[in-house]
Order: sequence, then structure tokens, then C-alpha cells
Amino acid sequence: MAIAEIVNVRTKVQPARREVCQATTPLGNVSRSAPDSFGTALRAPGGRAIQPKIYGSLGDLEVRLARSRRDIREALRLRYQVFYEELNATPSSVAGFRRLDQDAYDAVCDHLLVVDTSTEPHPGEPWAHRRRPRVVGTYRILTGDAARKTKGFYSASEYDLAPLIRRKSTHRFMEVGRSCVLKPYRNKRSVELLWHGIWTYVREKKLDVMIGCASFEGTDPAAHAMALSFLHHHASAPEDWACRALPHLHRTMNLMPKSAVDMKVALRAMPPLIKGYLRLGAFVGDGAVIDRQFGTTDVLIILPVEKIDPRYFEHFGQPDELKSRVASEV
Repeated sequence: MAIAEIVNVRTKVQPARREVCQATTPLGNVSRSAPDSFGTALRAPGGRAIQPKIYGSLGDLEVRLARSRRDIREALRLRYQVFYEELNATPSSVAGFRRLDQDAYDAVCDHLLVVDTSTEPHPGEPWAHRRRPRVVGTYRILTGDAARKTKGFYSASEYDLAPLIRRKSTHRFMEVGRSCVLKPYRNKRSVELLWHGIWTYVREKKLDVMIGCASFEGTDPAAHAMALSFLHHHASAPEDWACRALPHLHRTMNLMPKSAVDMKVALRAMPPLIKGYLRLGAFVGDGAVIDRQFGTTDVLIILPVEKIDPRYFEHFGQPDELKSRVASEV
């Protein structure tokens, strides 16, 4: 598998959501807007500044957790640039004024960042004698423990997660979403770093299940009939992992009979993020959901760690390894 197919320009799983990075739980939804509280260093109990958790590096790029409110603000600005300026999302007046993609979940999530640490000016930046590191990719992560203590999972605004989480009460869940990469950096190296960061985080925290919403562009499911029908017939979660879209949001994915689905055509039409998750061993929930704010048709990704195809461990690392295989420089 091409590693670049693991993560799309945007994963709503933040898995979280817009975000296996946009966020979900049995506890419900929250407002999409929140006061702007970013800008200073993050602090641990006792006032100690949080040190960066660096998971790996490739050349000038490193993947790490946000270590300051400035880091988070840069991630929010990057998300705004990709989701609202490049793609089809419709910003609120506040988001448009601040030019930040921000909601109440950002304050309780971990933010995985790909950072360009080069200090040399890039083409188009002749005025800059020395550049400071810049955030060029991000994934938002919400663990089940954090969700229970706060607002719940973001994905619960679209899918009824409660029955799944009750059935799998011994499993530790994590939601990923709001993933995006700055256009010049959308290449194998950046995407590989994001996935290595996610996988290392999963192993470090001893998490068992990744969930999150992944998206098709546009709000007409019929435009993706082949791909959605393929997911319905070939990738639906088995009964013990089943999860259904909320009744008032549910849109059928069964748009074509199984006999009419051309697997090759369906996979070519599949967003790279979703195709990458399927190759890892993910399931999809029952029903698609239209997200009109972001201009997408969403599907729920469910990726149990126990179901990940073992062949990928040779590249990303075994489940019991705590260190990323691209972390040798750090």
C-alpha cells in the first residue's frame, strides 16, 4: 500500500473528526464555537511548561504533540486554511473573523502536529531571513478518558456510539479527526509522519480502538453511489462492532445492489483516507451523514487495533513497541 493513502487531506476522524483526527462519545455533542483561549504555553500541574512529545522525524519534518497554545493556534489556522479556504466548509462569522477552525473540543484534545523545522526561507518568502518552525500538518486526538470527563466524542453528534462503547466496555477508545496537511506538503513523507505519530500515540496510551468520521466531498450521496455501496456491502461492521447513524441523520449507503458494484471502480473513487483505513482492517458504520457546514458526506470509521492487518507492523512497528520506527533521530 502507498503510505500516502493512509491519511487524506482531511480526516475528520477527528479517529476525531474534521477529523483513524475530526471527535465522538456516548455523551453527546457540544457547540462548534468556543472562546479564543490560545496563545500562551501549556502548563502541567504545578505550573511547569509541558515539553514537546516528539514521535519521529524525517529530514526537516518532525511529528510531535502540541507543546504550547501557540502550537494549537497554528493548527487551528492551518485547519481554517484547508477546510474553509481550499475546500467547501462554510465558516461562522466568528471563525471567518479569526480565521481559525475552532470548537469547544480543541481545549480538551491532544493535537498531533507535523512541523517543518527548517529555518531557511522557502521560495515565495524572500522577505524572511530566518523562518521559525511552522505547523504543516495536524490531527486532533480525543481519548475516551478525556471524552468521559468533558464533552464526549465529537462523532456522537452524527452516530449513536453508546451501544458500541457499552458492548466494548473493556476497550479503550480514541477518536481522531480534523486532519489536514498544507498543500505543498501533501506527500508520502508528511503523511507517513502523521500515521507514525498516531500509531505511536495509540501504543503509548495502550488504546484499543480508533474511531472517527471520514468524508466524501459534496453533500449528494448519489454522486458516490459506487463507493458508498461498496462500503455497505463489503466493509460494514460486524454485529459486535456495529454502530448506526442517528435516525434523523441516517442516509442509506445501499445505493446499488451488490452484484452491480465494480470493486476496482469503487476503490478508484474512494477517498485515499477511507481506502487506507480499509486496507488496515477498518469497518464502517451503518449509514452516511450529510455535514452541510463542511460540505461533505461522512462515514464512520471503526478501527480496532486487534483487527489491523499484521503486515503493516513491519513498517509502522509492532503493537508492543513504544517508539516510532522513524524516531531514531530523536
